[in-house]
Amino acid sequence: MSNTDENLTLSKSVLEMITVAHEFCLFMEKIDSYSQEDILNYFQKIIPLLYLKGSLLPDIKVADDSYMERYVTAETWEIIFNELRNKLKPLDNYWVLEFSDDTEATKANIADNLTDVYQDLKDFIILYTKNTQTARENAILECKIQFETHWGIRLLNAVKAIHQIKYNKQK
Repeated sequence: MSNTDENLTLSKSVLEMITVAHEFCLFMEKIDSYSQEDILNYFQKIIPLLYLKGSLLPDIKVADDSYMERYVTAETWEIIFNELRNKLKPLDNYWVLEFSDDTEATKANIADNLTDVYQDLKDFIILYTKNTQTARENAILECKIQFETHWGIRLLNAVKAIHQIKYNKQK
């Protein structure tokens, strides 16, 4: 293992991602203690920051990929999803056009998107904090892959819906 690889797992961009992801996860875990307005205001600010930090994660090579694990259970996901959905009702649902099929809009919801993001980021934090070089490498690689293929677009869809809720209110 080179010194460069070690430094990469402890780089500024990775540590900042850990910090922002941790704040997001803590908020999601206490979602029931916030008002709908506080939730929307928080998401409006944290989502662009999460997207930026996800886009800055470094490319990394993994020495041993046997560390790839999922930690957030389906039960935990369901609890957080239901709490968030209940807080956002009736504003949770919105329509989105997917790039692969731009002829039909599909129904999506903020709670589902952001709970998926929570799951990926919580898994990232847990694996990274195992504090071995291999665990950190795997955490960064998996987080980067999930950002590119899964939660990055979910953040963008959610922030667009939140923007519509906050600024395009029907009178």
